[in-house]
Amino acid sequence: MDEQFWQARWAESQIGFHQHEVNPYLQRYWPRLGLPQGARVLVPLCGKTLDMVWLVGQGHRVLGIELAERAVQDFFAEQALIPEVTQQGALRRYSVGAIEILQGDFFALGAADVADCHALYDRAAIIALPPAMRDDYVSHLERILPKPCEGLMVTLDYEQTRLDGPPFSVSEAEVRQRLEAGWEVELLERNDVLEKNWKFASRGLNALHEPVFRLRRK
Repeated sequence: MDEQFWQARWAESQIGFHQHEVNPYLQRYWPRLGLPQGARVLVPLCGKTLDMVWLVGQGHRVLGIELAERAVQDFFAEQALIPEVTQQGALRRYSVGAIEILQGDFFALGAADVADCHALYDRAAIIALPPAMRDDYVSHLERILPKPCEGLMVTLDYEQTRLDGPPFSVSEAEVRQRLEAGWEVELLERNDVLEKNWKFASRGLNALHEPVFRLRRK
């Protein structure tokens, strides 16, 4: 993950990856996880996603982790929230009520930081990472997350040779290859969303799929 690349994207507001609505797959499938009220959800590489607000609205506590300070500051400003800001080791902690975001390197997260996170929501994390870093990402999640842990993961699947990432193509086969040693992986849905993504269509892609997975720690 190129820190300068992501810092520049946020600084220049080149954030076409940011969704201005709550993710429909999250709304559709999260209730299936059957998590209790108050369960804490880890949201890696969270940006300023509105999905965190939705999760809090469902009675959860949210812990985001985000590299770009601009993204964290924008999230709280756009939600009209004034966070308490403290230093937590190598990470900067922004906290208001049920929402906490740690600003800094995902790989600086330790088990103590996520000790009470029994849920995971990854809509934009694994697809933001180049292939060489995806195994490290999955391995780090498995090292720090407690058991039991349930989650949802949404990826993109397209012909990578036609378009450079990020976001990168992460197919169902790759998700299974990287995760099934430590997680039960269930494909919930897979849709072709090319018509809704003109930037991908303009690059000559014939298909752009969004696979949605339910994850359970083994």
